[in-house]
Amino acid sequence: MRGGEQVLAALGALDERARASVHGWVLAADVLAMKQQVRGLADRGLVEIAGREDRAELSAWEGTAVLWAARLSPAGHDLLLYARTRPRPGNADDEPDAGRRLVKLLPSQMAALRLFLSLAGRLRVPVAAGLAEQARTARSDHGARRWLLYLTDVQMESVAYGFWLHQMTGSAMEANHFARDYGITHHPAPHQASPAFARRTSSCEQP
Repeated sequence: MRGGEQVLAALGALDERARASVHGWVLAADVLAMKQQVRGLADRGLVEIAGREDRAELSAWEGTAVLWAARLSPAGHDLLLYARTRPRPGNADDEPDAGRRLVKLLPSQMAALRLFLSLAGRLRVPVAAGLAEQARTARSDHGARRWLLYLTDVQMESVAYGFWLHQMTGSAMEANHFARDYGITHHPAPHQASPAFARRTSSCEQP
């Protein structure tokens, strides 16, 4: 196990014990096997060792003298959260879930997709459900220089719409590559006004 993985494993173990504790601190008896490692993490600012006031409160809570206790520092908490959230490195051999298709996007396509998703709350055509999460957890295949996503048919149609917006405002390469690789393009259909709106418009035009 590499150094970074050892740190994350130790933080994860400490966090698990802290969550099981009613006060959020891990006492010495619960980490005897890794106490020295926890001290090392404290030296790196990733773990907080209880001070005198904290130990006094813990002693009152526990009903016995607490001489040592530890918990994740804010930086340790954030590091563990980031590590658990960050997409895992992957490769094209991973099997997609049922109903999903492996989609490989060029870096420029991924950049266009992220721009499209950043506008999700302002677009009139809604982004497909779950697409933002798939983009967030996309894996990078550094050897092939591709981003790997696992998308449903509906999500792929939404990607094609985003690439159409990108094409109409500058670069067609992203949409063309997507059409060539997956046979999906977006062509806006003629949009008719609703009957109620059409009647209102007609009545307004009458003298």
